[in-house]
Amino acid sequence: MAGKAGWTTPEGPAAPSGSPGGPLAPEEVRKAVAVAAGREAGSVMLRGVDVVNVFTGEILPGPVVFAGRLIAATGEQAARSQAREVVELPGGLVVPGFVDGHVHLESALVEPREYARAVVPRGVTAVVWDPHEWANVVGKVAFEAASASTRGLPLDVFLTASSSVPASPLETAGACLGAGDLDEALAMDGVVGLAELMNFPGVAAGDEQELRKIWMAERRGKVTDGHAPLLGGRALSAYVAAGVASDHESVSLEEAREKLRLGMMVFIREGSAARNLADLLPLVTPRTKDRFCLVTDDRHPHDLVREGGVDHAVRKAVALGLDLPTAVQMATLNPCRYFGLRRRGAVAPGYRADVVVLDPVDLSARAVFKDGRMVAAHGRLLVEVDAPTDPRLLHTVHLPPLSLERIRLPRVEAGAVRAIGLLPGQIVTRALAVEPPVVDAQVVAAPEQDLVKLVVIERHGRSGGIGVGLLQGLGLKRGALASTVAHDAHNLIVAGVSDDDILAAARAVARSGGGFAAVEGGRVLAELPLPVAGLMSQRPLPEVVEALDRLELAARNLGVQLAAPFMALSFMALSVIPELKLTDRGLVDASAGQVVSWAAGPAARG
Repeated sequence: MAGKAGWTTPEGPAAPSGSPGGPLAPEEVRKAVAVAAGREAGSVMLRGVDVVNVFTGEILPGPVVFAGRLIAATGEQAARSQAREVVELPGGLVVPGFVDGHVHLESALVEPREYARAVVPRGVTAVVWDPHEWANVVGKVAFEAASASTRGLPLDVFLTASSSVPASPLETAGACLGAGDLDEALAMDGVVGLAELMNFPGVAAGDEQELRKIWMAERRGKVTDGHAPLLGGRALSAYVAAGVASDHESVSLEEAREKLRLGMMVFIREGSAARNLADLLPLVTPRTKDRFCLVTDDRHPHDLVREGGVDHAVRKAVALGLDLPTAVQMATLNPCRYFGLRRRGAVAPGYRADVVVLDPVDLSARAVFKDGRMVAAHGRLLVEVDAPTDPRLLHTVHLPPLSLERIRLPRVEAGAVRAIGLLPGQIVTRALAVEPPVVDAQVVAAPEQDLVKLVVIERHGRSGGIGVGLLQGLGLKRGALASTVAHDAHNLIVAGVSDDDILAAARAVARSGGGFAAVEGGRVLAELPLPVAGLMSQRPLPEVVEALDRLELAARNLGVQLAAPFMALSFMALSVIPELKLTDRGLVDASAGQVVSWAAGPAARG
């Protein structure tokens, strides 16, 4: 048995993952059986390690032996085996590759190849991606493009079929996916379920179209994910009765406990915009641990670089007092069982040889094995990653004619009007009643009151609609900030003090094919082009982070003190999250699910 000292990469090229995981050939299984039985030598042995057993919650002695893409033996049986390559990993803890059970890769602002480059060295070997943001821009093309853009990466990317495009009838998205479109998507290889069903009021009311979507997923043996913020009581029971099996929107113990008691798989989200782990972790006990998954939902570039992906949630859970085997189980075995990902999520014979060797002190990834080959070590990717951009994702910004007249606020004589109250660090907002300055019956921005104009411009070349309102809480004193990242329809959203700067910022991001821009006095201070569906850069992640730093510095110089102001701005159009939002169709009371008038009424409050 040839030994290799230290953290040495086994010889030979890394095996590409292909279409999620690539189907196993009978010969591969036969080989694993032969190695497990001791008749043949394995391909790789990891020696000097302990193994986290997610079935029993124990940490047991190694080694671990691979037979190609499968694990053949662990512990005493592995120690009695032979292997062509031996990798010495003294003191390492072997865990299954981490699986993020619910993520929108688009939030990273980089293409999947760059996302893989960021998370694989940290131990993430699989994700379940709802390409909801792409789908809102290009429709069902998103699923084909998502599959193509992840093929060959050292990261298995499973998809869920985006169920809510558009997210609500209160906005104009780039496409509308009907039941037939979703059925086609559900039939695709690598699509493992129906993505978060946002229209929970419709489901609870027995809407035939929504129920049909769930039925189509069940007919194909696939799960339906939920999206039910603050839902409880009879409405939640109806939602679960329809067949919705999970939820990632719980923010309190009481909310999550009710969903848990009704049999839902509770996805504990530790993302960028929403961090719920600390609040929900007390619900995880030896009796309930099989009913939780750790997920990220959205990870923004800075957090991806500083903290990582779902691996960060595992480390944080342990830091908060959860035992390591349970934390690992929630990011490996549990999501794999929930989505029916066979032979994944454990370090045991017959399971995929996708494993991570953790440092026992800080739980960082020392080495990452994908398909039985080392693909990363000490935070560095050891394989090349590349995937072309689907041309159908480019040139997606088509603005209507713009003029000062079209972005003026509605005329009023006097009295209170509605304004959106931005809450730092949250995607919910407040519905405010304010009395802004009025000049010749025209409401104007009032930066001294922290009131700026908010404009949403339909950018898909469909309705040509423009919504205008007021926003409080951004802190902008001068100029304008613009973005084509505006959940969920991803129309162009601009916040500004000057109408001229609002138009200049809108035109700047349109010239870039989408993205972010900060403008003052008609001059672009900083920008980040996002030409891929108006949501993603084609540049490496470090360059994107640098561009964001320049943008955020420009925003601070314009008076904004919020962290990540462009991300905060992106949620001001999210019409399915309370309270008041703005879309291309006007001010939206998200709780009531309707467009509301400009004049303040009972729904607004100070």
